[in-house]
Amino acid sequence: MFRIGVLASGNGTNLQAIIDAVERGDLPVTIAVVISNRRKAMALERARRHGIPAVVVPTKHYPTREAHEEAVERHLRAAEVDLVVLAGYDRVVGQALLAAYPGRMINVHPALLPAFAGTLHAQEMALEYGVKVAGCTVHFVTPEVDAGPIVVQRAVEVREDDTVESLKARILAEEHRALPEAIKLIAEGRVRIEGRRVRVLPPGQ
Repeated sequence: MFRIGVLASGNGTNLQAIIDAVERGDLPVTIAVVISNRRKAMALERARRHGIPAVVVPTKHYPTREAHEEAVERHLRAAEVDLVVLAGYDRVVGQALLAAYPGRMINVHPALLPAFAGTLHAQEMALEYGVKVAGCTVHFVTPEVDAGPIVVQRAVEVREDDTVESLKARILAEEHRALPEAIKLIAEGRVRIEGRRVRVLPPGQ
């Protein structure tokens, strides 16, 4: 069974969407480990409720980013993960971890990349900019922040009466669909990276 490791820092709703998809039988993977840099992250509790190994690797316990990432990598390797999924992880991944999982790490970003990349406030920026369509993107992680090849995107109409909160909620709902979809495509071997482009192959190829 294809094994994933999930890195999460907060409430863990994207993790929950993955768990739900697995338990419904829609996502043929094993969640081998959930790792957080924050001890109080709700994502850890969500994992434990479903019998998934949950590990805390606090940033402040390590003198450098490299040392912290080496600790994270040890847990991922121990869990024998095939893919690393960033699901609300609030750390920019450095070269040490990227080198360990080249082409095997994805992230979900609450914007239609390349628009509003590199920010934790993409939904607010989209609303302020006046775009008519927002959304979310699942992409491979590369050294350039939010610039990796795109696997899945989902669009959300920006309504005239939207607030930041209402737009965030609708984008998050699409994240909950897009992330399991992207993981499934990768687990089924249907994703090919060709330069900047991700080709999605038909089932059975």
